[in-house]
Amino acid sequence: MRVKLFSLLIFLFLIACGSQEEEYVPPEKSPDEPEEEEILSHEKGKEIFDLINQYYSATPGGLMNESYPSRSDDPELSYLWPYVGYVDGSAMLAEVGYEIDYPLIVDNYEKYFSEGMYGNNLGAYSSSTNGTTGQGTRFYDDNAIVGLSLLEAYEITADEKYLERAEKIIPFIMGGEDEELGGGIWWNEDQLYNPGSDSDKGISSNGYPALFFLKFYTLADGYSQKAELLSTSKRLYEWVRTTFYDSGNHTYANSITADGNINHTRWTYNSGVMIQVGVELFKITGEQEYLDEAIAAAQGAYDYYVKPRNGMAISYPDHDPWFNTKLLDAYIDLAPYYNAAGGYIDSYLNFIDYGYEHARTSEGFFYEDWTGEDPKRYYSLLMQASVVESYGALSLFYEEEF
Repeated sequence: MRVKLFSLLIFLFLIACGSQEEEYVPPEKSPDEPEEEEILSHEKGKEIFDLINQYYSATPGGLMNESYPSRSDDPELSYLWPYVGYVDGSAMLAEVGYEIDYPLIVDNYEKYFSEGMYGNNLGAYSSSTNGTTGQGTRFYDDNAIVGLSLLEAYEITADEKYLERAEKIIPFIMGGEDEELGGGIWWNEDQLYNPGSDSDKGISSNGYPALFFLKFYTLADGYSQKAELLSTSKRLYEWVRTTFYDSGNHTYANSITADGNINHTRWTYNSGVMIQVGVELFKITGEQEYLDEAIAAAQGAYDYYVKPRNGMAISYPDHDPWFNTKLLDAYIDLAPYYNAAGGYIDSYLNFIDYGYEHARTSEGFFYEDWTGEDPKRYYSLLMQASVVESYGALSLFYEEEF
C-alpha cells in the first residue's frame, strides 16, 4: 500500500487565528487499550453509498431523488448531472470489488436518453427524465461526462453495449461546435439553435468533449473516424488554451458569452479536465508539450486553490466537491508522470477524512463544506455522490486491500 503522507497534518497545523477551533488534545488512553482499526477509504465510500441508496432511492429500478430531504423546487427525479455522479461513484466501488449491481445503475442512463430535438435526429442524454425517457435541455458537457462514464463501464464490464452507447452521442457533441467566438462548443443545444447575448461557450463544454473523444479514440480500435476524434480534441484543447488560460497563475477562466465577455471565475474542475486532456494527448501523440502544459496547470491549480481555510492548514475549496473530485481525478491521471501529484493527492485524502470526522449530518451525510464550517447543501445527491467517487478513487490509487 502506498504510504499516505501528512496523515496527522490537519490536527498538527490547525490555525487558531480567526477560528473557533480549540487546540486538539488527544484523549488519554490506557496502555492495554487496543488500537482502533483503521477504516479504509473504500469502506467510507461504501458507507455513504449505502446511505444514498437508503435515503435517495426514488424507484425500484434505481433512479434517484435530487435531494434528501426533498425540496420544493426539486424535479420529479434527479437531474442527469447528479445521477452521473452516483454512477461514477458506483463505478469506483465496483472496481474496488463491491457487488452493487453496477450494470443496472449504468443502464438507467437510457431513461435520460432522447432521440432528437430541433428537428434533428441526433440521439443524446437530456438533463432530466420522467422515469422512462429524457426531457429538458441537452447539454454538451453532460453528454461528454456520460460518455466518459459509459467508457468506464465498458472497461469494468467488457460489455460492448456501453461502447456502442458512447459512440451514439459523438455526432451530437460534435454538432455543437461552430466558428462563433473563434470556435468551440456551446454549453447546450438550446444555445446552439437560439443563441442570445447570455449564451456561452466554456471549458466544461469543450474540455469534457475533448477528453471523451480521446478516451474513445484509445478504447475503440475499430472506429472508422479516429483521426477526426483526435483532430477535434486537439482543436478544442487549443481553443480553450487560447481563450481562457492565464499564464500568470496557470489556471483557467470559466467561459465566454456570445458577445465576447469572459467570465473569469476559477473552478477546480476546469483545471482538472484540461490537465486530463493534456495527459491523454501526451499519451497518444508522445508530444512533450502536452505533458508540460498539464504539469504547469497541476502546479498552478494546487497553488491557487489549496490553502488554509476555516481552521484547516491545507484545504481544497470548501464548496462544490464534485468540482474538486474532477481535480483529484486529474492528479491521479498525472501521478505516473509527475511525482509531486502524489502529494497533492495525499492532501486531498486528509481533506476528505477531516470532513468524515467533522462535517457530517446526524444521518452521516457530508456537508458541501468538508471543513465543517458551514452545514450547507448536505441535501444534494451530487454532494454525496462526490464523496463516494472521491473515496473510491483514493482507494484505487493507494491500492487498498479489499
